[in-house]
Amino acid sequence: MTETIGERRTADTVCPDCGTGLTGGGAYVAWCADCGWNTDPGAAGEPDGRIERARRNLARRYGEQLFADLTAAGGRGDGADRAGRGNSALLATALALAVHGVTLALLAGGIAMILAGEGLVPFLSAIPIGLALVLRPRFGSLRGLRKEAPDLPVLRRPDAPELFALLDEVAGAVGTTGVTAVVVDPDVNASVRTYGLRQRRVLTVGLGLWEVLTPQERIALLGHEFGHYAHGDTRHLLLVSGAFQSLDTWAYTLAPQPPQSLVDHFVNLTTVLPRLAVEGVTTLLDHLTLRGSQRAEYLADEAAARVGGSKAAAGVMDRLLCAEILAGALRREIVGARTRRSGSRAENPAEGLWQRLAVQAAGVPATEYERLRRAGELRGHSVDSTHPPTHLRHRLLTSGEEYEPRIALDADRAARVDAELAEARRVIARELLRG
Repeated sequence: MTETIGERRTADTVCPDCGTGLTGGGAYVAWCADCGWNTDPGAAGEPDGRIERARRNLARRYGEQLFADLTAAGGRGDGADRAGRGNSALLATALALAVHGVTLALLAGGIAMILAGEGLVPFLSAIPIGLALVLRPRFGSLRGLRKEAPDLPVLRRPDAPELFALLDEVAGAVGTTGVTAVVVDPDVNASVRTYGLRQRRVLTVGLGLWEVLTPQERIALLGHEFGHYAHGDTRHLLLVSGAFQSLDTWAYTLAPQPPQSLVDHFVNLTTVLPRLAVEGVTTLLDHLTLRGSQRAEYLADEAAARVGGSKAAAGVMDRLLCAEILAGALRREIVGARTRRSGSRAENPAEGLWQRLAVQAAGVPATEYERLRRAGELRGHSVDSTHPPTHLRHRLLTSGEEYEPRIALDADRAARVDAELAEARRVIARELLRG
């Protein structure tokens, strides 16, 4: 029997499981808000690697446990934070020192081979010394950051005094200090990281996220990033972050190779025990630091709410949930700009890129945010393996104490900050869309 057009439309708009009318459709996923049918049609698979899978599982479990603890405490994490640190942080620091001790032992052993060895022994010292150099802690530098991406704009205080004054004000409001430089890139993200022995800070502003936020949401975003340094995070300690870096290098070096010969089989066999040891130490260091890192994320969210307001902080969570939508919009812009025939469009496609992205973000309906939150609950979505599930972060912000913004970014000040970012905005758009 031939299906009529009316029957097909009904099938497209009615849930096949419960018969309720579907939500969404068109440019967005059609799903059932009643029974949850098709809530997560593109469910994410398991991440590659045993260590990363273990990290994801730990992140989800700890995130749920901490959510329950913080909800019971009324959404306030200060006391719980002080109680949750201590022994785990001390053990993590001791384990990190042991990891760095292996690097020092390799270096010392290589030097001893040079000084006391005979025959080929001094030449063989190149092996432990080379390993020590590869595993050495890397402090980074602003120059190195610029070399990684030479086309990205880097702003210093004289370049953007209004922006840096705002950063200092937000940092001071959450109880920490500002940054030395600001790197602007096209990502749907933002972060603060440290570099150098003096651990100076650099803020990376991803225009894919920054441009779709309201001025008040931008304050909340900055409050979250600075909140990591106000509340402390064991993983941000130089010793611990360097130990993770060394362990990742060991894991890469000892990873089994595709067995194409007897030699490959022999090498893979001889590296089994050291590889398991590295995985074990990495898992233990994860256990010791991940709960504290998760707690730091929740506390950074609270800092975002305090400085920018609870509504703005929850808005940032929503934008993070639809990061894939925004990234997809940018990819379509790139493909369109690079495949457009010459002369088919007179204007420069880079002009108005960020405005078009903001329009795309503003057009995401509330029902799509609800679907994404439910999908995140099903799959345990988080930004990465160190973050709690995003839907729990959003729920804690909206169900706990509601904060009024401590810093209000009015239209005039927001316009002055935008003016200082205008050239960076043009450069990023041009580099992103050029063929």
